[in-house]
Amino acid sequence: MIRRSAAALSVSLLSIALSACATPAPPPPVEPEPVAPAPASAPVAEAPAAPALLPKVPQPPERPVAPAAVTDPAIPRAQRIEAFVEYASATYGVDPALIRSVLAQAEKKQNIIDAMNRPAEAVRKWHEYRPIFLNDARIDGGIAFYNANRTALERVAADTGVPAEMIVAIIGVETSYGRITGSFRVVDALYTLAFDYPKRAPFFAGELAQLFALKKQEPQLDLLALKGSYAGAMGLGQFMPSSYRLWAKDGDGDGRRDLLTHLPDVFASIANYFVVHGWERDAPVVARAMRDAGAEDFVPENWDPVYPLADLAARGYRPQPGQPVAEGATLLTLEGDAGREYWLAYRNFYVITRYNRSPMYSLSVYQLAQAIRNGVGTVR
Repeated sequence: MIRRSAAALSVSLLSIALSACATPAPPPPVEPEPVAPAPASAPVAEAPAAPALLPKVPQPPERPVAPAAVTDPAIPRAQRIEAFVEYASATYGVDPALIRSVLAQAEKKQNIIDAMNRPAEAVRKWHEYRPIFLNDARIDGGIAFYNANRTALERVAADTGVPAEMIVAIIGVETSYGRITGSFRVVDALYTLAFDYPKRAPFFAGELAQLFALKKQEPQLDLLALKGSYAGAMGLGQFMPSSYRLWAKDGDGDGRRDLLTHLPDVFASIANYFVVHGWERDAPVVARAMRDAGAEDFVPENWDPVYPLADLAARGYRPQPGQPVAEGATLLTLEGDAGREYWLAYRNFYVITRYNRSPMYSLSVYQLAQAIRNGVGTVR
């Protein structure tokens, strides 16, 4: 999401490919001098070609960012705000009077800027990160939440192929099963970051415009009362306004999408987010891997599962016996309690990283989901 999770989100800008560059005509060819034929020699065997990479997982289009007229810090602030009104109104068909009215009541919050500027916490190793989400309180809370909402969760799982325990784990990691959803007004967070945080202004101004577009789709939402994280993510699943607008679902057919408190909508929306980003029903997420003696370190550029298992095996990494197998994977190397751990991360792992790009976040969600699944229906 959604975040999206305010702890660690990053945003990719749309790339624009430029073409039609001119090149000078090449000079006429020069006739080569005759060369005596080389003596015959034994043919040299060609090295086997490396396996071709697999296609990337198809993804929805990048969400639009606001134009420079809204985000250029060299432009006076009041002028940028007026440009925003014009941009949001023209792009999403929102009444400019509504936009001006809401912005007039929005407040710049220095503590939001401070939170964005705060140096990132020291990067934890996996054995330090994992216990934050894999502990008795989080597991027991997930089992209780699952059992309390079993019928609705399992209906969504059957419809979408996204396991019920995965939906519960996302809610558990994001908001501790709805207990911590954020205390900032969403409009204040996005207003502050759109107009007073230049290095991320294109993204956050884009999200502020999406908030007004969301209001047009969901008129029951009170923009001045919405609460969320300091980055503007909201609800049990911590959806940013664009994610809410584009991928939220009406889970029970009551004609509205409420991700703040209405659990049927929350469950259906988290599952839909996974489906839109490429989730495959009944497919594996990860496999523990073993490393051949003498294998070189391999650090992939990203988490796209584009490497055939034959390619990874040639590099010295293969699934441990009994672990699940899927054709496309990438390699994840983490520092565990007993030393380095190697994981083959499949397509569904990549989908979890679309919710939050941290691989440790994604593996935590998966392992929490497994622990919840193992405990559902049992007394702890």
